Amino acid sequence: MIPLPLARIAEITSGALTGMTDPRAVVRGPVVIDSRAAVPGSLFVAFKGERADGHDFAAQAVEAGAVAVLAERALEVPTVIVSDTKAALAALAAAVCAELPRSTIIGVTGSAGKTTTKDLLARLTARIGPTIAPAGSFNNEIGHPLTVLKADETTRYQVLELSARNVGHISYLARIAPPKIGVVLNVGTAHLGVFGGKEAIARAKGELVEALPADGVAVLNADDPLVAAMAERTAARVTWYGRAAEATVRAEGVTVDERGRPSFTLRTPSGAAPVALRLYGEHAVENALAAAAAAYELGLPVATIAEELSEAEPRSRWRMEVTDRADGVTVINDAYNANPDSMRAAFGALDALAGARRRFAVVASLQELGEESDALNEGVGRLAGGAGLTGLFVVGRDAGPILAGARAAGAVPDGAQEAAAGAGAAAPGAEAPEAVAPPPPPDGPRTVVTHVPDVAAAATALEAVLKPGDVVLLKGPRVAGLERVAEALLGGDGR
Repeated sequence: MIPLPLARIAEITSGALTGMTDPRAVVRGPVVIDSRAAVPGSLFVAFKGERADGHDFAAQAVEAGAVAVLAERALEVPTVIVSDTKAALAALAAAVCAELPRSTIIGVTGSAGKTTTKDLLARLTARIGPTIAPAGSFNNEIGHPLTVLKADETTRYQVLELSARNVGHISYLARIAPPKIGVVLNVGTAHLGVFGGKEAIARAKGELVEALPADGVAVLNADDPLVAAMAERTAARVTWYGRAAEATVRAEGVTVDERGRPSFTLRTPSGAAPVALRLYGEHAVENALAAAAAAYELGLPVATIAEELSEAEPRSRWRMEVTDRADGVTVINDAYNANPDSMRAAFGALDALAGARRRFAVVASLQELGEESDALNEGVGRLAGGAGLTGLFVVGRDAGPILAGARAAGAVPDGAQEAAAGAGAAAPGAEAPEAVAPPPPPDGPRTVVTHVPDVAAAATALEAVLKPGDVVLLKGPRVAGLERVAEALLGGDGR
């Protein structure tokens, strides 16, 4: 963060300094919302949440070195009092951004793949100059300005991830840090119930390209029709990436190795170079292409782009983390979040990585799908039931549609569930699904599907059936906490 005296912070945020606050005291950063992260020179922003009120931790933040607290009420420590800490944080970030005209802002959005693409692009821009990017998925109205406030006079690139929970959210984030380059990955089914349809999701994601200046660049996915249509919504120049022959930056000759890692030839107008990703799943190709296209616009040579992409390791937790235990069991922890599209990608990666090995999956019901929730979750069940699994574990009370879909695809309930409820019974807490005619017997053993109440039960049941060499996929919405199954299987923090 650029150094700012408290008097200037109060001016920016329309705040008032308490009597004990020295207006000349300078905040040099970082700006934090967790008192445990406060260090000398920092500014602590007190948010009142559902479980805790940051105002109650203001004294600890100042004791740790925070210069002052940005708060909504008077405190017994140096304080800048504002009417709304979220609005004040946004105003502060926007002011800092305006003081850094030499910093190029790159926004990344999409229904899936934002964090991976952001991580890859931040690695690429770091080859050109000092770069800041959010940790993990700091992409909302709090995480976004906190990331922007990390920038200072030395920052040349800000690679920012923009998330939308409704129409207007991306426009709001773009006003805080106006992007020069906007990358749109895809329009999928994440938060479908919140938006009400994919067209509404496309309207929201397209707010990024609408925010671009005439001398900016929109980096669009040529393979996604809803993204391609966004070219009509921007005054910026458009460049295309994808697998389509007309894409400016494209992948040719995509292959996947025995560990599920893709390789391809990166083709650009100025030449081509081979890329061998260390990321898992063929869907990582699209993320890599999006990052490559933006980096190419910044002038990075294709050979350098290919080299960096080939050396990149996963940076953010619980996204296609692949870990081998000492006994040869492989755990694929993709538990950060899930939607129907990312479920398909994850099962595709499992298929490529598992090969002839026994495969298991732990899943949970997808959220925020609106009126289509049951149908889409049943589709997840069909996907899992037809994925050649030895065992499928479905976690949580709202498991009925997934169980019904799995059975429709040929999976059979385990003995305990069958004895307790009979074949075709609904999960506890869910309405009984309509009867589904049993499919014809499969050529090989059927998947055994087990409903478990929570992640602890899932870990216990899974560990009881695993054998050396098996492969396990963990995939579900963030609220399900399936990463805790990985922690149980691997010990420690799940790695």
